[in-house]
Amino acid sequence: MIDAVIVRPAESHPGLKIVAIASRELSKAQDGAKRFGIPKAYGSYEDMLDDPEIDAIYISVPNGLHAEWAIKSMKAGKHVLIEKPLCANVDEAKAIFEVAKQTNKVALEAFHWQFHPAAHVVKSYVDSGKYGKVLRTYARMVTPKNSMPSWDIRWKYDLAGGATMDETKDPRVDSAMKAILKIENDQGDIITSEIYNDLDQPNLVAVIPRLWELPSIRIELEKATIYYYNFMMPHLYHYVAVTDKATGSTTYQKHYNYGPVWRTRGETWWSTYRYMLEAFVDRCKGQEPAHWVPSEDSIAQMQLIDDVYTKAGLGRRPGSVVPA
Repeated sequence: MIDAVIVRPAESHPGLKIVAIASRELSKAQDGAKRFGIPKAYGSYEDMLDDPEIDAIYISVPNGLHAEWAIKSMKAGKHVLIEKPLCANVDEAKAIFEVAKQTNKVALEAFHWQFHPAAHVVKSYVDSGKYGKVLRTYARMVTPKNSMPSWDIRWKYDLAGGATMDETKDPRVDSAMKAILKIENDQGDIITSEIYNDLDQPNLVAVIPRLWELPSIRIELEKATIYYYNFMMPHLYHYVAVTDKATGSTTYQKHYNYGPVWRTRGETWWSTYRYMLEAFVDRCKGQEPAHWVPSEDSIAQMQLIDDVYTKAGLGRRPGSVVPA
């Protein structure tokens, strides 16, 4: 996964170079360094933070450890790109951005798909008002059954695992979650938003997943319905279907580069991660990025996750900095 998320995208960025990798076991770090052509390998995270050549850290440890190492990294003078979800609970989210403010360092939650041109096109349609007000939304993300072994960190409660965290064997960990939210917008309208996550979805046949159930978002507006298929990995394949309620006609489109945010920046082969790195490097250099996930959004996201777990009777996830 690290290959697609950070290594390959970094190779095509002229202002970014991966210089080190760290693990709690030196041999694992050395294996990773050899595999990906990374110059340095460290047998502890602390040793990496002591390296003066490093300007930024990609935090990919389990969810429950995100806050601890993001905070330590920023206090060591490093910017941080933090794998989603940002951390274990909302109090940790607030702590991360408070330290970012204190240290004047960049902290970004790696919601990579939000940086892709297709996502920006969908948002522009909603914001335009052309199709009227948003009435309801539905988002679905499923993972094929047995794609993650029982020892995977996503099944570990103490590491803040669970389907809603995007990560059963432990009864405190959700293998699937359905939540129906009532959201009041700035105009006082109530929007019904349904989300469904499943880490244990049965396959079609043997190990063949149900491709029609790739992550998708459906947005129903007064005059049209917008369906965004495969929002998580749109660089591999996606489509945006707009169905006019009055005529019943549907138009299909794809957007792999440009769009209302990036305009002439970007290439058709750029992945969501590559777009995200473009923005992250810009911000680290003191430039205004084309798109950003603001701290307020990340904090609100963690508050929502806490609320869903609390309402489901599972309690919010524990963290390494702020416990449950």
